[in-house]
Amino acid sequence: MFPYGNILLTSAIKQLEYSRTVTSLDEMKAMKYTTQDIGRLARETRKGLGVTQKALAMTSGTGLRFIIELERGKETAEIGKVLTILQTLGIQLTLTAPPAATKRG
Repeated sequence: MFPYGNILLTSAIKQLEYSRTVTSLDEMKAMKYTTQDIGRLARETRKGLGVTQKALAMTSGTGLRFIIELERGKETAEIGKVLTILQTLGIQLTLTAPPAATKRG
């Protein structure tokens, strides 16, 4: 999927089992993720896969500086690039609309 030299991220992703699970809507309301949380998750996942920041930047088509800033929790990181990095690392993002937004009347 994203080859870099001798690194093939897809096989490494299969070896890494990492997930954050929310079990109820009540917990979701109380849970607020920050840019620091996203950066920390990206860094921990990258390290768990044994991938360098430089290799991640090259395989995702972003720059090394972007990876560094994302992992530090930069609040103004470009969302398109963040989504690309998360996808490259195999991190799943789930978006759920609030119940009132899904009702039709």
